[in-house]
Formats: sequence, C-alpha cells, structure tokens
Amino acid sequence: MSHQFRTALASDGPLVDDELLTITEAAAILRTPVATLRYWRHIGTGPHSFRIGRSVRYWRSELIAWLEQQSSDPQAAH
Repeated sequence: MSHQFRTALASDGPLVDDELLTITEAAAILRTPVATLRYWRHIGTGPHSFRIGRSVRYWRSELIAWLEQQSSDPQAAH
C-alpha cells in the first residue's frame, strides 16, 4: 500500500510530514466505524475530509487536530 505525504508547517515552526489517509485508515485512528465517518461527512460534522476523484481522504494532522478540539470542547460531551 502506498501512502502519500505532504510537508506542512507545524505551529512551532519546523516542517513535518503529513500522511494522506483513506476513510478506513481514518476510522481506525479514531476508533469509530467507517459508517460513522460517512454519516459525519454527510451532515457536515467530524474531521475535515475531501475527495480525490471518487475517494474520500483525510490528512492525519487534521484528524489529530480535530481529536484535540473534541477533547477540549466542553460542548462535545453533550
């Protein structure tokens, strides 16, 4: 399986490699069913995703940022 990477600026300045993930890989990281990610995408919530052709993709750094936001958001638990 080939992975795609991007180089992005981290908040503290140094360059980091970012991995492009499939919906299945994103679901594994989030420990949630693929169907849940599809539903979140449908209703416009959840981590940022985008299409490449017919495939949905996620950047690993954006998944991590979304998780951190969810853990610090007091409304996320409701």
